Amino acid sequence: MIKTYLYNEKTQSMQQDIALDDIPFYLAHPQNLLWIDLYDIKTDELYLIAKTFGFHPLAIEDCLHDSPRAKVDDYDAYKFFVFHALRYNEESDNEITTLELNVFLGSNYVVTIHKKKQRWLGQMDAICSVSPKYMNRGADFLLYTLIDGITDEYFPILDRIGVRIDELEDEMYDEGVKEVTEEFLALKRTIILIRRVILPQKRIFLTMNGRWKFDIQEHNIPFYVDLMDHMERIVDSTETYRDLVNSALDTYYSIISAKANEKINVLTMISTIMLPLTFVTGFFGMNVPLPYQDSPFATVVIFLSLVLLTYGMWRYFKKNELL
Repeated sequence: MIKTYLYNEKTQSMQQDIALDDIPFYLAHPQNLLWIDLYDIKTDELYLIAKTFGFHPLAIEDCLHDSPRAKVDDYDAYKFFVFHALRYNEESDNEITTLELNVFLGSNYVVTIHKKKQRWLGQMDAICSVSPKYMNRGADFLLYTLIDGITDEYFPILDRIGVRIDELEDEMYDEGVKEVTEEFLALKRTIILIRRVILPQKRIFLTMNGRWKFDIQEHNIPFYVDLMDHMERIVDSTETYRDLVNSALDTYYSIISAKANEKINVLTMISTIMLPLTFVTGFFGMNVPLPYQDSPFATVVIFLSLVLLTYGMWRYFKKNELL
């Protein structure tokens, strides 16, 4: 599916469904801005767009194959970006997945290519069909709007991760070992994936010697500074949550170890108490004459002696805090 949106500077209005053959005519006017959004298109359609704009074959190859890292490539006449959005499904085995967004940024056009639907792009499609609010400030502002919307979708995911960590900290005293351990490991995988996605995207917008890696109009720079602040907050949150999960996991293992040691201590005390009882009963259980075996009180005396021995050992362990 190919969607086209044109901001006509002369009439200050939006036009849709621009024919591909008419694209050179509209791009000849530097003040116009063209946005082409390509979703789930066929290979021949992609190559047709590439031929129209003169995109490099390596960039098109990146569009056809998933790229694991965000990046920006400089092709002189345009810049090629790879970004990643996130989708979060807590009930799924793979609770977090990445959605790749490829962006070609020219002087007065933006081409976005993605294989799967993305919620923020759908909202922008609806807005740009009736309003020029995202397209009347230049191609760099449209790029900012695209990336800022994707970045904002990270925050609800991080909020939910924070809630899950708090829940786990409450549950780890009561839940079974397997369930809590699996939940902790799932959270660690999610946090690591978010960090692996956001860090390369943050580097794209880092300045070098005070210069951006692509042209940004002076009045749009504050928007990119704000975008950098959002990404910095995401990175800080992932580091904080990673430390919290590691600390909680260490605490949980300490609790499990303490409970195991407590059980071992109880079993050791029981074994220690039973040892002399077993010796006495085993010794007199041999086929030898028992002192006073003809007395009816011999069994009672031996039983009471064993009880007193057990009580004495229990008091000793209790007094020395061994039990």
